[in-house]
Amino acid sequence: MLTTPTPHISAAPGDFGKTVLMPGDPLRAKFIAENFLENPVLVNNVRGVQGHTGYYKGVKVSVMASGMGMPAIGIYSHELYNGYGVENIIRVGSAGSIQDHINLYDIVIAQGACTDSNFAAQFHLPGTFAPIASYELMVEAVKACQSYGATYHVGNVNSSDVFYGDHVGVPEGLDSVYGLKKMGVMALEMEAAALYMNAARYGKRALCICTISDHVLKGVETSSEERQNSFTQMMKVALDVAVAMENK
Repeated sequence: MLTTPTPHISAAPGDFGKTVLMPGDPLRAKFIAENFLENPVLVNNVRGVQGHTGYYKGVKVSVMASGMGMPAIGIYSHELYNGYGVENIIRVGSAGSIQDHINLYDIVIAQGACTDSNFAAQFHLPGTFAPIASYELMVEAVKACQSYGATYHVGNVNSSDVFYGDHVGVPEGLDSVYGLKKMGVMALEMEAAALYMNAARYGKRALCICTISDHVLKGVETSSEERQNSFTQMMKVALDVAVAMENK
């Protein structure tokens, strides 16, 4: 177990709830805290990632930013799981669709996370490790999506180490995207695989829920302000999952 405060989180023991929602953007963490949590308290602001704890439907819930990419969420999830006793981390992020039937503002629930990352090498495993979500969290997320009448999709995402690859602007650069598309991968994002691996390693639960912010192949996208403020349906789904898991 880590001692607290940890190198990247200044909160005191007990400051976090059993479940932590993790958007990438600190401003999205602030938005969730201010608009959905009762009596939110800022419990961490190291590097400006903004961790808040409050109550939702009577349940203590936290929200803290993860930053962008697998190294960042790898650090924060490790410290939350091992230093603060957090049991569930739900990534609430944005993703780029690569399937024709998955559109802007649809919700994708990542049952699994393909990746080009070398994150798994640290675990010294033979062969290839398949990062998957917590079944319990996933089932509750599906229930919540259905209760809100949300358009949602469950399946594989791809967690990439790069946003701007060397292929940008090169026609053949889309070859890898089309390869993922034909294998049924729903969308591209940058954090889920590392989060799922850390949860597996430490006997915890994790889930990635994303709202589609852009369509890679159709060339349409939302603005940064829309991503920050308008993905409220996804946020409510994740908060309902936190409530459902409080006594499990």
